[in-house]
Amino acid sequence: MATHRGSYFTMGPVRSVACAALAAAFALLGGAHAQEPASGADAAAFNAWLEGFKREAISEGVSADLLERELTGMTVNERVFDLNDNQPEFSRAIWDYLDSAVSETRLANGREGYAQEKARLAAIEETYGVDAEILVAIWGLESAYGEIMGDYDALRALATLAWKGRRVSYGRGQLIGALKILEGGYARRDELKGSWAGAMGQTQFIPTTYLAYAVDADGDGRRDIWSNLDDVFSSTANYLSKSGYRKDAPWGVEVKLPADFDFSAAPPSARRPVAAWASAGLRAARGDLLQSYDLNAAARLISPAGARGPSFLVFSNFDAILKYNRSTAYALAVGMLSDGVAGRPARALGAWPREDRALSLSERKELQASLHAAGFDPGPADGVIGANTKKALRAWQKSAGLPADGYASAATLDALKGSPSP
Repeated sequence: MATHRGSYFTMGPVRSVACAALAAAFALLGGAHAQEPASGADAAAFNAWLEGFKREAISEGVSADLLERELTGMTVNERVFDLNDNQPEFSRAIWDYLDSAVSETRLANGREGYAQEKARLAAIEETYGVDAEILVAIWGLESAYGEIMGDYDALRALATLAWKGRRVSYGRGQLIGALKILEGGYARRDELKGSWAGAMGQTQFIPTTYLAYAVDADGDGRRDIWSNLDDVFSSTANYLSKSGYRKDAPWGVEVKLPADFDFSAAPPSARRPVAAWASAGLRAARGDLLQSYDLNAAARLISPAGARGPSFLVFSNFDAILKYNRSTAYALAVGMLSDGVAGRPARALGAWPREDRALSLSERKELQASLHAAGFDPGPADGVIGANTKKALRAWQKSAGLPADGYASAATLDALKGSPSP
């Protein structure tokens, strides 16, 4: 989803039995029931907030008539709160996420969709400088190649997020964006359905991204990201291009680390030329790093499952994908799926530590609280293992004589809880 967070998985112009199964699974997970009234919601408090929001929206150019028509009778969707706390990119073990995101079914349907849309994609690739296989990978991850775009009412989902919780600023901005889409006549009200986070269309644009980057590629007067593939692919390519993506440049490469590699000297934010990484003992998992990649290209090292899992050097195109969805797991999935769609290897050679498990939300909060108690500041204990938490975790790991890989595992949490306070 373009700069957000909740993706769907499956296929598109290509049909299969798996599509029906995944659609059914989607319904069970909440899509089909997203419009049921929220039980126990504080309706009075929400309605009071809604009146205040209407005044703010009017000050930003949304008409009172539109607000009255669209927001009168609006209710909270409490399912949105649950999904916001358990986004699969962040709450599942990365190997489980990638198993689903880059499944054999998704690869096969991606290759078929790529072949079917080859001429269209080639023209868009030439216009925007974004590799066609990357567009197909995002198409596959975001809507199962157009099959599952979501049926959450975008206004209701965004009003829920804007009312309370950790993403009120996001929800408010996107709700105003969605209302401006209606105000401008860019889409019909019945089209404003999508993910629980308000993303819409075949490549799941959030409203502000739609307003800024969606393209009317065929000149029919509509930026139709729901049913017009010229608009879908052109809009996605335009967004990636404006985010810094460059055609024919790699997103990343899996690497092998030397046995004595010092993670504390190579935080994920450190960008170094390929030649410098090679001098530090890194080798490509496939092929020759020095022969296959620009020695002067800046790359950073990520080890999303810690020292015991695969590691990757990632380039500026990876960072452009992260602007689409700020999840390392998502960006890796796009890169791997795009490789597979284009006929390249789509799996990591290094083994994932599958005996580990993902931490629950309460455990992630406990890890952050334990870091703080040990004298390392991870920021608020919100359960989001972001850059600040990983920085604090690496610092604690180094102080404890452990590989400073920033990997939040159950074993790490156990060790942290047993560490003495400063």
